[in-house]
Amino acid sequence: MSNNFCIRRSPAVLVAAFLLLMTTLVPLRANAEARLALVIGNGAYSNVTALDNPVNDAVLMADSLRQVGFDVTLITEATQDKLIRAISDFGRRLREAGDDATGLFYYAGHGVQSFGSNYLLPVDIELRDAADLSLVGVPANAVLRQMFSARNQTNIVILDACRNNPFSAIPDLTDNGLAEMKAPTGTYLAYSTAPGEIAVDGGGSNSPFTEALARRLSTPGVPIEALFKDVRVEVLEATGGNQTPWDTSSLTVDFQFAPAVVLSAEEIQTRQLWESVRLSRDPVQVLLFLRASPSNPYTHEARALLQELMAQELQAEASAPQASLPQTSEQQAPALKVEPVDPVQSERDLIEQARQSGTAEAYRKYLDTFPAGAFSELARLELETILKSETGTDPIAAAPAASAPQAPASDTPASGPPQVVAFNAPLGVGDPELASRSIAELITGFPRFPPIEGLPEAVWKEKTCASCHQWEQSNLCEQAQNYVADKTRTVAKQHPLGGVFKEALGVWAQNGCQ
Repeated sequence: MSNNFCIRRSPAVLVAAFLLLMTTLVPLRANAEARLALVIGNGAYSNVTALDNPVNDAVLMADSLRQVGFDVTLITEATQDKLIRAISDFGRRLREAGDDATGLFYYAGHGVQSFGSNYLLPVDIELRDAADLSLVGVPANAVLRQMFSARNQTNIVILDACRNNPFSAIPDLTDNGLAEMKAPTGTYLAYSTAPGEIAVDGGGSNSPFTEALARRLSTPGVPIEALFKDVRVEVLEATGGNQTPWDTSSLTVDFQFAPAVVLSAEEIQTRQLWESVRLSRDPVQVLLFLRASPSNPYTHEARALLQELMAQELQAEASAPQASLPQTSEQQAPALKVEPVDPVQSERDLIEQARQSGTAEAYRKYLDTFPAGAFSELARLELETILKSETGTDPIAAAPAASAPQAPASDTPASGPPQVVAFNAPLGVGDPELASRSIAELITGFPRFPPIEGLPEAVWKEKTCASCHQWEQSNLCEQAQNYVADKTRTVAKQHPLGGVFKEALGVWAQNGCQ
């Protein structure tokens, strides 16, 4: 006694572009186990209610599975003979693939249950009596038997057979939904809705279940159990709680449709560095991160954070109480009310215009108006990025030394750079505060000048160098060797400890950083 099932709607669409994009996110599965899939979509039924979406769903699922390494056989509008032959061939191929193979069967179309057994309906099915169902339908257990006979490691069965009863006029076929099947060892069974329940159509060209599933297949590193849980949540939300996808598992190994992306040592280091910088919420550290790594996956996020932090810094300065001088009697006299111009807002407006237009001219306009503004370094970074993309050269490295900011005169030694510099010995050059200290002492002290031209004092003043640079003898030596290799760097960029210190670093590097 019993029955059931399925319906969906409208034609498949252009998911190919999206799926092509997703291929860039999925690593190649070199030397991976075989992955075989049989995907069936039946909608053009001749003797029962036709369905709009099954073929669309099957095409979408086939494309999605190919993107994650499956060798897919796609069958649409299958007659009974064609459906039986496809299942038999699939079982044979799976048996030949070996113990490590993964098999996946997906079906979209009408499905019914009778006497606790589920049947997949071919498009040419014709049924007048419930007793004939096993003769004209294809038992879903036939798929499980074929897959289990391969004795392979992992099998997945996905049934998106849903909604209406195509045999409502036939007595003894009145049960809703599909019956829950027992999963043989190593099998994962997924249904578009709970056993005995019906599923909604969905208003688009795909069923809510298949659409949600296809969208998630390429997500790297998600276990199959978690993936189908996410699908369940999305379908529940999309159907207003009327459809609950169901699954049952007897898997004995972990399975992911798309393996987790393995990062290189350099990528891991960059990510860890960015996490440290991001959590610090220190604009100086963000600026230094952008300078050191101008093009990495976190550049956009770093620029957004920098803009946020600089705006907060500027707002704090604007809202701080201003010290007022005693007024004279003339100053106390009433005067004509003049609406003041807010320089803070004016600067913000200009940088926002530049950000929205994204042109070199807009950022130049900001820098011409506010050469030492709160967003000047951000504007320079954006301008340099634009110019580099237009010319193919690095405007920072190509910049002439004459345009670089010069260290204050008080920082310039009268007798030239020292002949010998040791890490733990006083420099012996520069002003008394500099000459009496060693490199080791100076890098743990306070900066003498802004680390980047135009940086507001509130950002860097009274903050130790260690708070943003994490200097130590080894990485400082590497930096100093860059100054030796490229003499223009010695004067092209301002140093927080001044020009004398920078020259001393060059001498120290030439002598082996001792």
